[in-house]
Amino acid sequence: MCSDVTRRDVVRALGALGIMGALPLPGLAAGRGGAPFSVESLPALEGELTLYLGRGEGGLYEDVINAIRDRNPGLSLQVRRGPTVALANTIVAEAEAGVRQADLFWAVDSGSLGLVSDAGLAQPVPEALGAGLREGFRYDNWVPVSGRIRTLPFNSDRLSLEQIPEDIMALPETDLSVGWAPAYGSFQSFITAMRLLEGEKATREWLLGMKARARQDAGEFGVVMGVSRGEVDLGLANHYYTLRLLSGQPDAPVALAMTRDDAGSLLNASGAMALSERPVAMDFIRYLLTTEVQSYLAREAYEIPMVSGVELPEGLPSEDRIQPPELELTRLADMRPTLDLMRDAGVL
Repeated sequence: MCSDVTRRDVVRALGALGIMGALPLPGLAAGRGGAPFSVESLPALEGELTLYLGRGEGGLYEDVINAIRDRNPGLSLQVRRGPTVALANTIVAEAEAGVRQADLFWAVDSGSLGLVSDAGLAQPVPEALGAGLREGFRYDNWVPVSGRIRTLPFNSDRLSLEQIPEDIMALPETDLSVGWAPAYGSFQSFITAMRLLEGEKATREWLLGMKARARQDAGEFGVVMGVSRGEVDLGLANHYYTLRLLSGQPDAPVALAMTRDDAGSLLNASGAMALSERPVAMDFIRYLLTTEVQSYLAREAYEIPMVSGVELPEGLPSEDRIQPPELELTRLADMRPTLDLMRDAGVL
């Protein structure tokens, strides 16, 4: 993780002006609505607010929260942290018990937001707030904050890009050794997408075919490290793990390959939703969509900004190689059949 960036740096970024140039992607088109906006245009946040925060991104989300706190001394912000899925289940359970406590939910994956949305607990997003989001990523009751693409990091000393299939379903038919992290949430979302797009039978066969050639890691940064050390030919991981490794080890023999229009190139997102009708909850979300916050997450977390007109992280593959499938992201909340399928295949 690259962050020698301090809270002071983030506060300075939140106070800065300036809009970076857009770099649209196929399947990730820039919005035609509002332009990016700065924190300077937002009202001060005041009053009490309780945020449920899914753990992730090595403290960078915490940096953003602390910077917002520092800028808004009239805000009394309480933060409850935990695994994203566990917090989603807690929000639903609290609502069923009649003891709603969270005003906001910031989740590291859209599936958890889907769980809460399906329970009817999220507030509608004002049209003006969603206008500046990239097309294809505008939702009625939650706001995507940053994105991550599934990729195939490969050892560039052992393979060329041409040796890697562009169809994820063809991977078991190769003789390539693969690193994966089946217990990792993003991997399970990827398998959920495969199940929805390809069907359960094809997904089970894919898992069984991959099992014989796959080396298991606890997390996806470990997957990318294994690729860089030549322990496997390629891996299955979110794009930013490779970019983070290369930021610290620019000579590491790792490059990114991508499949096209299938689960292997799924573009998932972290996101936020207001659970309270109090205006301060939605105003907090506005801060997450400012040029300053979006640029910070792209620069330091290598995540994909969801606001049009904000520069993408350096090191992403070229535009013509990024072709994610069309899939309603909140459908990734349907995780139980995926876990049953993975256990049945013996990969969990």
